[in-house]
Amino acid sequence: MIDFVKKNYESPKAKFQVVDCRFLEKDPSIVDGSYDKVISNAALHWILRDETTRLPTIRAVHGCLKSGGTYVFEMGGHGNVAEVQTALIHALVQQGISVEKARETSPWSFPSDIWMKNALEDIGFQVEKVEIEYRPTKLTTSANGGLEGWVRLMGAQFLWILPVERQEIVVRQVCDVLQTAVTRVEDGSQWLGYVRLRGIARKV
Repeated sequence: MIDFVKKNYESPKAKFQVVDCRFLEKDPSIVDGSYDKVISNAALHWILRDETTRLPTIRAVHGCLKSGGTYVFEMGGHGNVAEVQTALIHALVQQGISVEKARETSPWSFPSDIWMKNALEDIGFQVEKVEIEYRPTKLTTSANGGLEGWVRLMGAQFLWILPVERQEIVVRQVCDVLQTAVTRVEDGSQWLGYVRLRGIARKV
């Protein structure tokens, strides 16, 4: 995506680069207190997965901003896709993986609104809004979509702990177990229980 935008968009005010946001504090060219806004959409639940870099990442965002600058974000919140996460962990346990190890394979962190508000305030943000919204989300109906496609794409890191042939068993089991829970009887559409956590915080 960065390569595409570099080829197709030019602006003296814009710079595009790839960075590992878990280690922003190690790049003084970014964490320099010069930004008006930091915006993150549907990314933080991946970025904050590593507990050792969770707070340093948020602290680095604070360091990026000017005084009065704004941090705006939306991410998965506590309880997001709980049905899939539970089914994936259980299916791995059925394959002989310990429940502790199965939990560790999750690529996500879905904090509560309370955790996020406290973390932001402890770092020095003034929180204007932090909220949770339950937002059922319809899965695509494309050839590689639906629940199976979602599990293979979004849940890939759960599967990597197993050999390829056993990954297929897990995908099938998850889809079979969740079939009734995610499928609407009126039209056969499939929906997952997304929970969105979003907020606005200002650097004082």
